[in-house]
Amino acid sequence: TTAACLLNAGIRVAVFEQAKELGEVGAGIQLSANAMRVLGHLNLIDEVSRRGVKPEAYQFKMFDTAEILQEIPLGEGYAKRHGVPYLSIHRADLLSALTKAVVRHDAAAINLNATALDFVEDNYGVTLILANGDKVRGDVLIGADGIKSVVRSKILGETSVHYTGDQSWRILVPAERLNPEQRPNTVNICVGPGKHGVVYPIRNDGLVNMVGCVEYETWEEESWTARRPWAEMKSDFVGWHDNIQAIINQVDRDQCYRWAMNNRPPVDRWSTRRATLLGDAAHPTLPYMAQGGVMAIEDGAVLARALQQEKEVSEALDLYQRNRLGRTTRIVNESSENRKMFHLPSKATLRNAFAQRDMNAERTAWLFSYDPPTVKLC
Repeated sequence: TTAACLLNAGIRVAVFEQAKELGEVGAGIQLSANAMRVLGHLNLIDEVSRRGVKPEAYQFKMFDTAEILQEIPLGEGYAKRHGVPYLSIHRADLLSALTKAVVRHDAAAINLNATALDFVEDNYGVTLILANGDKVRGDVLIGADGIKSVVRSKILGETSVHYTGDQSWRILVPAERLNPEQRPNTVNICVGPGKHGVVYPIRNDGLVNMVGCVEYETWEEESWTARRPWAEMKSDFVGWHDNIQAIINQVDRDQCYRWAMNNRPPVDRWSTRRATLLGDAAHPTLPYMAQGGVMAIEDGAVLARALQQEKEVSEALDLYQRNRLGRTTRIVNESSENRKMFHLPSKATLRNAFAQRDMNAERTAWLFSYDPPTVKLC
């Protein structure tokens, strides 16, 4: 997203990605209005809408009965209110659309099999040092390299990763394997003691995404691609609603992934004179507001605008940081609070908590009304 926004602003970029290929990695991602406005700026709404799904609502449900504790309408009403739809999509499909947006501007912009090791900056530019020995020179270095960011470690020093107490399962199931009544057309957040599950469709041709977050005292694996035995996932959700059981039962049993949910506390500095951070490298966020990827998309649009607006690189990075710190910190903190609420110890406490939670349109306006391509930067 950042590369596409920079190119759109007339700024040359080079992307260095350590993967050998851009493939079908990951699972689902939700794109709320604040992210969709950036995709609109990049002329990608039609493409991602063809690939993804427009869920009808958010539904918070009791883990064993599927009793609806709270519902937030999405669908056409959401699109009318915000001017853009709410979309759920496979990450690979979003990546494909964004990659095309970059390549349309510059076919040579993306460099694969390129692992960053270090960088050196001076008054005139910054040099990125790659694992193969290559050195690449530029005006600005943007570290969008995740929670284990090499760029972050150089800017901030080594900062410890905090294990949140949760491990997250993810699975994908073709909708045709499920009975019609088991195929969701909403985003379902099923909450229960010590764990919760999120289920939603991510492709128009019928693919269902499930993420299950379960409390574990210790963790073994942080990798997004670490497979675990199907029987372990089945055991974690014993007693949950039949629709959850059906999804777990119908997954390919060698395609169950589980990884540790780690984060870092928010920091108040992301940048040096010529290097900065965005996304999880700057503000790793738990997925309990479905805003982690969205914040990275917002970051990219605002950073591109700041670099376009300010002639001096250091002033542009300061402008970007000033305008993103408060909002991303709020997202990080509220996501962590949601984790506590979703895992309350009894049905009674869960029911009471959702009864008291105010999630009307005015309550969420601060989140969804944000427009990264036009918001005033000061």
